[in-house]
Amino acid sequence: MAPSPCALCTTSRALIIRPKNHQKLCKPCFLTLFETEIHNTITANSIFHPGERIAIGASGGKDSTVLASVLKTLNERYNYGLELLLLSIDEGIKGYRDDSLETVKRNAVQYEMPLSIVGYDQLYGWTMDQVVSQIGKRGNCTYCGVFRRQALDRGAARLGITHVVTGHNADDIAETVMMNLLRGDLPRLSRATSIVTASAASDIKRSKPLKYAYEKEIVLYAHHKGLDYFSTECIYSPEAFRGSARTLIKNLEKVRPSAILDVVRSGEDMAKLVPSEVSSSGAFVANENDIVVTIGGEGEDDQGCGSSNGRASGGEMAVMEKQLRDEEKQDSKKTQDHYETDFTLRGQQHDRHKPAVPAKTAKKIPKQQLQRCGRCGYLSSQSVCKACMLLEGLNKNRPKTEIHVSVEEEDNSPTLTRRMEGLTTAHYPSSNVT
Repeated sequence: MAPSPCALCTTSRALIIRPKNHQKLCKPCFLTLFETEIHNTITANSIFHPGERIAIGASGGKDSTVLASVLKTLNERYNYGLELLLLSIDEGIKGYRDDSLETVKRNAVQYEMPLSIVGYDQLYGWTMDQVVSQIGKRGNCTYCGVFRRQALDRGAARLGITHVVTGHNADDIAETVMMNLLRGDLPRLSRATSIVTASAASDIKRSKPLKYAYEKEIVLYAHHKGLDYFSTECIYSPEAFRGSARTLIKNLEKVRPSAILDVVRSGEDMAKLVPSEVSSSGAFVANENDIVVTIGGEGEDDQGCGSSNGRASGGEMAVMEKQLRDEEKQDSKKTQDHYETDFTLRGQQHDRHKPAVPAKTAKKIPKQQLQRCGRCGYLSSQSVCKACMLLEGLNKNRPKTEIHVSVEEEDNSPTLTRRMEGLTTAHYPSSNVT
């Protein structure tokens, strides 16, 4: 069979089949189209403004590496006028984060971007390895998500930056939509679908330029651009609830390639239907004049590495990466084979004759007041922020595991909670900057 021509230029031989729509493209056209779509997303949503300093949440994984590469390319091509920096979080996971940070350091040199690294041990006195040894693998992503959010905000504040971009892609957004539907969390569904969100915990806003980019296309882009990225999955993330939503989304994609974007668009439409009194539960009164500011919530991304922040998918993505490497070694002139696995979706039929349940009277949701955490000074809707609450539980049990001191020594030594009192959004122990 004769090779298929590129659907765009019609002159070169097609080498890539886009997972999003099965369009056959040559390598140059695919790379250009991918970058153009990201540019259109940025301009359509007015994500940046000239002269802005942007911190790229860099983990060394495919998403953040592609994000950094694309933003550098677009910034130069379209003269955005941005100052780009890399901001990494060291959760303290041996065999995973320490290796990925080496990739980030190489990226900083390759893209000529300054790099700042903030560690959990510096901010909280705990690494994730220590947290997991204390609480086990179940629920550890919640700790990591809360700590990561504060760490990113504190790192950005230390650099004097008010805008952080993350590598969340279309797959991640679809998974989040599905998770919030399963949990019945309408306020969070409304916030999760926004491409630009402010934070409940600080003045730093976040944006997701890769919101409409498929994870598989990000892998293809990274491969054909020859980008240097880390592709090992976090050793603690398989226990996350997000994994179940991810499996469901991947199965839907096999049957209907557009399912990922369909779920994202559906989530956006459903978010518009959320009653104002419900969506405003994520709003905080910023001052005494009752000016309401819509924000993302302190735990908007509590799933930690289960989200795209640093997550490099194992399983299907690892297989895809290996297949791309193997194909490049061959001298074949055939286009990539595309296999689909059909499966049957089975559902339960609901009884339509059940008596209607009386509608419950809607409760008025009180607006929450934004205030400083009484322990660490971090902005929160409660007198004690989530991080300090989690740390309190950890510190109460810590002597049972690895700190062996007498009662007298323990009483005379400063606890992490006391050390956290000295931290503010702008001041905390210095991080490793390269």
